[in-house]
Amino acid sequence: MKILVCDDDPVVINIILFKLQREGFGEVIVAADGREALAQIKINNIKLIITDLQMPFLSGLEIISFVRNNQRYKTPILVMSSEGLEDDVLKAFELGADDYMVKPFSLPELMVRVKRLLRK
Repeated sequence: MKILVCDDDPVVINIILFKLQREGFGEVIVAADGREALAQIKINNIKLIITDLQMPFLSGLEIISFVRNNQRYKTPILVMSSEGLEDDVLKAFELGADDYMVKPFSLPELMVRVKRLLRK
C-alpha cells in the first residue's frame, strides 16, 4: 500500500511519515510541492493522498482537481491545511476531497481518518 503525503513543510512531512510508518501503513511517498506530487500520482499506485492546500507550483486544490477529473484515479484524498477558511474547505469538498483537517492536527485523529479512508 502506498500513501502520498504532499506538504512543503518538512516538519509536517516528517511527523506524518513517522506516524504512518510506525502504525504499519506500508510505503509512504513524500512530495514537497504540487508538481512533485502530481508526478508521484502518475507513476505510483497511490491508495491515499494526504495533501496541504498551499504548496509551490501546484496547489492542493489543483491536485484534487487533477485526480477527480481523471477517470483512472479513485484515490481518497485527505486535505490538511492551516487555513480553516470556510471558502477553502468548501472548494476542497466541491472538487472532490474526501476529508479535511485543520493544522495543527491530532496524530490519533489523523490515524483514525486515514484508516477510515483506506477502508472505502
